[in-house]
Amino acid sequence: MTDWGPVFVAVVLFILLSPGLLFQIPGKSRFVEFSNFQTSGPSILLEAKNDDAHGRLMRDPLWYLQKEKKKKFLFKISDEERRKMSDWGPVFVAVVLFILLTPGLLIQVPGKSRAIEFGNFQTSGVSILVHSIIYFALICILLLAIGIHMYVGS
Repeated sequence: MTDWGPVFVAVVLFILLSPGLLFQIPGKSRFVEFSNFQTSGPSILLEAKNDDAHGRLMRDPLWYLQKEKKKKFLFKISDEERRKMSDWGPVFVAVVLFILLTPGLLIQVPGKSRAIEFGNFQTSGVSILVHSIIYFALICILLLAIGIHMYVGS
């Protein structure tokens, strides 16, 4: 049985937290701007950090390295070991894809004046929709088809 919950939550959060759709923190001229369809590097990092499910990974990127005794990246583990560990694979995949696919940071499809624009820090409703579809496809492939897991002991 496939667990679609993480995929659904990740895609909804990708859409809602895309900088410039509902709000942007920090904005271009004010601290908070609403529905300006613009973005920036700091906005993308802050929006990715806003979600509690993704927050710990964004706040403490060295968390894995600091917990040497508890760090375990295992390919084959028993069911008993799995119950004692946290699977950070979906969180890591969702955060990395969120940052890379936020419209306007690396790429915007469709762009304002061309089909594809690179690093313009602009977005639009259509761009958010297209990027959300790409995000959904990639997260399904990585989490459901391939099944990326990163087990970390608690």
